[in-house]
Amino acid sequence: MGHSWDFATILQNWPVLWVGIKGTIFIFVITVILGLGGGLIVGVARYAKSPFISYPARAFVEIFRNTPVLVQIIWFFYAFPILTGIETDPFLAAVLGISLNTMAFSAEIYRAGIQSIDKGQWEAGKAIGMTYNQTLRRIILPVAIKRVLPALTNRGIEVFKMSTLASVVGYVETLNQAKLIADLNFNPIESYTAVAIIFFVVLYPVVQATYVLERRLRRSD
Repeated sequence: MGHSWDFATILQNWPVLWVGIKGTIFIFVITVILGLGGGLIVGVARYAKSPFISYPARAFVEIFRNTPVLVQIIWFFYAFPILTGIETDPFLAAVLGISLNTMAFSAEIYRAGIQSIDKGQWEAGKAIGMTYNQTLRRIILPVAIKRVLPALTNRGIEVFKMSTLASVVGYVETLNQAKLIADLNFNPIESYTAVAIIFFVVLYPVVQATYVLERRLRRSD
């Protein structure tokens, strides 16, 4: 069957869609900072010598890495308030689900970066009198983060796309607003196509910048 494309209603309802875009950008900024920043802490804890630190970090990673982020968002919205008595609105539930999931995946990226460093670097730090933490902070982490930067950038791109999952609990973001436009104007094809175009326009330059970053890091190595 043929379809007569009509984006006029999308343009007419652009302010509605713009509210969703701002919501997407806002939740992305919050979750990517919490996810990648917290992931560094968990990743370092995964590599700690003390089992009292490494085991809880490992349990955290396994729980959040092996369960769907959509389920995590729904759980924080419906189950978390019942179990703790702490009310969660759609924004908080989405932030918790996406951030903790991102934290678990980025922790493994950081851990892999730390493990990629030659053991001689650790020994060199010890030889000049540095403690374990000093060697980790001054020698290991700067090189490890540089190596995993492309992977972290890709993870950030995934976080931006995961923001659409917040619509399942009613958070006002791009997909949620597109659904509203589709329900009001009976144009789901145009509405969701507009969402796809918006995400492509935003992410394509970021992806290309990631390629440039990878090439520069390879040359510097």
